[in-house]
Amino acid sequence: MDLQTSKIELAKLILNIENPMLISKLKELITRETSDFWTSLTDSEKEEINFGLEQLDKGQRISLNDYLNKVS
Repeated sequence: MDLQTSKIELAKLILNIENPMLISKLKELITRETSDFWTSLTDSEKEEINFGLEQLDKGQRISLNDYLNKVS
């Protein structure tokens, strides 16, 4: 079954739901699962990620093995 068919079947199922609590839970689930994780990060976490990306852009990389040897 392809994605479009699955979406249509899901929409049909949702349209037939009469339970407001279930509709609310489905809406919450869909909203939570499709939200951008970036908005849930702290400013400090965002700064660390951006710093790491800047280092990668400058070619400042180390291999995973080198890192693991350094921290262990």
